[in-house]
Amino acid sequence: MRLVIAAPHGRSGKTTITIGLIAALRQKGLVIQPFKKGPDFIDPGWLSLVAGRPCRNLDLYFLSPEKLRLHFAASCRGADVGLVEGAMGLFDGLDLEGSDSTAAVARALMAPVVLVIDATRMTRSAAALVRGFQNFDPGVSIAGVILNQVARARHEDILRRSIEHYTGLPVLGALPKKKDFGIPDRHLGLIPAVENERLHVALEATGKAIAAAVDLDALLAIASRAPELTAPEQENRPAPRRVRLGVFQDRVFTFYYPENLEALVAAGAELVKIDSLADEKLPDVQGLYLGGGFPEVFAPQLEANRSLRREVREAVAAGMPVYAECGGLMYLARRLNYRGRWYEMCGALPLDVTMSSCPQGHGYTAMYVEGDSPFLTRGSTIRGHEFHHSRVINLERREVNFLYRVRRGYGIDGQVDGILYRQVLAGYNHLYAPSSPEWAPNLVALAEGN
Repeated sequence: MRLVIAAPHGRSGKTTITIGLIAALRQKGLVIQPFKKGPDFIDPGWLSLVAGRPCRNLDLYFLSPEKLRLHFAASCRGADVGLVEGAMGLFDGLDLEGSDSTAAVARALMAPVVLVIDATRMTRSAAALVRGFQNFDPGVSIAGVILNQVARARHEDILRRSIEHYTGLPVLGALPKKKDFGIPDRHLGLIPAVENERLHVALEATGKAIAAAVDLDALLAIASRAPELTAPEQENRPAPRRVRLGVFQDRVFTFYYPENLEALVAAGAELVKIDSLADEKLPDVQGLYLGGGFPEVFAPQLEANRSLRREVREAVAAGMPVYAECGGLMYLARRLNYRGRWYEMCGALPLDVTMSSCPQGHGYTAMYVEGDSPFLTRGSTIRGHEFHHSRVINLERREVNFLYRVRRGYGIDGQVDGILYRQVLAGYNHLYAPSSPEWAPNLVALAEGN
């Protein structure tokens, strides 16, 4: 069984409703495999937390439809339902055809779609909206509607009757205007699930609200209409461990695709977690992986952990292989400016970083590998994404090289990304290991030679 949760536009409540559906379905004893359409780390953190299984990203910018189906089917092993949260509006994409849209993902998966409608200040017009989406693309099966932000019983009644009369689609549920089950957010979206355990109470409230408001049996009946997908045979042979690779995973650094971590393990890495706030020393590792996150939010605590910052700086100086993305780049800098105050970071790279009030880079990227490095093959193109409010300043360009020429996106300065310094590759581009299959084996091999 599988289902896509989509909406006419962003901020319709998809994440809240998807979280609530997972929680409510788990209460019925079902195992749910969550997915998120598009390059995203924050929403998947919440979906993973409530599902008890790692959320997977689905994106046709990174994978072909066939590979997407195989990835979906393999990820659903052991699950009763695959639940996909869409991104932006259902048909929104990079081009006129919407080739990478949520609708395109639903077509590739042959999955029915439930449309979430923000009913604020709407009654009968909601039916016209749903009917337009229903008829826009015959290849997309919109099978039901969930209403959000419903004012009162009379409002819900006219919405239900209008939508069901004019579209023939069932209204599966209606959520009232409430804020006690909302997930708080900040400049890059929702607050990451691991940052504050007190936020987890929102999950319980959301699950209860969905269970009370949505016909879960009707929802499951829709999900069961999807034809079966065949999963590839599972490889059970464990990869021999060749290196120990330190991965910064804590409240600060949370932006990791599970597929990236699994690719490193498959290439022979034993992953050793490092807590940038609590650990005073680096463990016995031969390389480091620093993902994205919110170092600016934890800047005082990061600055206070002087011993770990010193160890990272000394490891880089000694030639330890390091791969860092976005937040990891910021942590390796000399200093970080946030809200008018400077904080000392590792000092491993000859640059500073400052935060801006608006995004400096946001969206899909295409990075042409024009430099020589042991990380990626020269002449290849890396597809990824970026979303950052920080920018690099005071960069001593004579001391560094750049691996990427920006073909799409912004990177460091709109022209280049991927700073090469000693055996460090640090940039704003987030790559997705299944679409860059050489990355993990190369990083493991580099660490093995350290």
